Amino acid sequence: MYECDFMMTVDSIQDQCDNFPIEDKLGMKVTSGVVTINKDPKTNRIGITIGGGPPHCPCIYITQILEYSPTALNGALESGDELLAINDERISGRDKMQVAQMIQSSADQVTLKYNKLEADIEQGKTMDILVKKIKHRIVEGISATTADYLGMSRVILVNDSLVKRLQELNNLEETYRCLVDHTECVLGAFYALTQCYKEFGDSFSEIGVREPQPRASMSLMRFGEYHRRMERQGQTLIDVLKLASKSFSTYLKIAIPDTKQTIRKCADVKFEYLSYCLKIEELDDEETSLDYPIRRILTGNYEYRLLLRCQQSARKRFIAIREDVLTKIELLESKHVHDIVDQFQLIASQIANYNNEISWMILGGDNDTNEPPLFPIEMDLKCTAFEYDSVQPEVNLDDLNNVKKYFYVVFKLTNLL
Repeated sequence: MYECDFMMTVDSIQDQCDNFPIEDKLGMKVTSGVVTINKDPKTNRIGITIGGGPPHCPCIYITQILEYSPTALNGALESGDELLAINDERISGRDKMQVAQMIQSSADQVTLKYNKLEADIEQGKTMDILVKKIKHRIVEGISATTADYLGMSRVILVNDSLVKRLQELNNLEETYRCLVDHTECVLGAFYALTQCYKEFGDSFSEIGVREPQPRASMSLMRFGEYHRRMERQGQTLIDVLKLASKSFSTYLKIAIPDTKQTIRKCADVKFEYLSYCLKIEELDDEETSLDYPIRRILTGNYEYRLLLRCQQSARKRFIAIREDVLTKIELLESKHVHDIVDQFQLIASQIANYNNEISWMILGGDNDTNEPPLFPIEMDLKCTAFEYDSVQPEVNLDDLNNVKKYFYVVFKLTNLL
């Protein structure tokens, strides 16, 4: 009789061992802990979803923690952690619906005893996950019709608005590249013009000093001084154009590339998150399609729980970097709108001042006498007009030719205006 009882006891223990084999932790460590979480007064929840439990899985574990929930704000629990007791009441042998009811029926606080899964995220980055990342990257670049034709599923977050933003940034980058190139061309042209003004100013001042006719000498001197002032005014405009070019170059070489790089990082984290989502979905389909329990579930589902932890980590990083890139884009767009308008207004204002200054000088400038405006300059061009005493050097014929060419250009410009 005792032998029979002993054999029945052995058979019972063997049945229990067959139902719940020894845990396969995949080399991961488990540490115990206790945490008390205040429930959300509006929803009467702590913000977790749970999985596992009888009749197949020997444990209840957390499958998801909702963002900004009491559990997420507390930070003690993570996806994949095993629940052991609710308010000092052990949950061994209870299914997940019963455990959820225990949490919901608690008062304002819930005390959870748990086993922390000390998982290494890198352990979950298998070759299968890397292949899925490549797949998501390919699928996002093709249309839904093409993806369906190829049998490639388009999961959540594929039609991401950041992809369109990246294209907009590429267009904006090309716009700023044209702005920088055009500004550099204008800078070069104005610099050449100011150098021409300077040379004319020096030449006319030299001629004016040597001119024996007082009125002509004064007009030529004044004419030369005006060209020097035009050169200085042009230099002020060049300084404004340099600042504008530097501002445009900052967008082109720093701000836009940095934002694009952040978007690419965000996309990489997103593809990783989607890969874990797809892998977990495949494991769920595998579990529900079979009529018999899978060994990974019977031994504690540590592979599945590791993927849940990796999914949670990837989701956190994705949300954080997405918020960062959206903030960068918003700041970039705001600064772009205001800064480019300010630069254009400053350039237009300086060009207007430049033209007004030149017109003011051509019309007489600071001449307070009753003398006529600077133009036309009246000179007695007799044969003796440029014959100087031996004390003074003779005028270079090249200077005279330059004067003739200059007056011809002024005449043509006057007709055009």
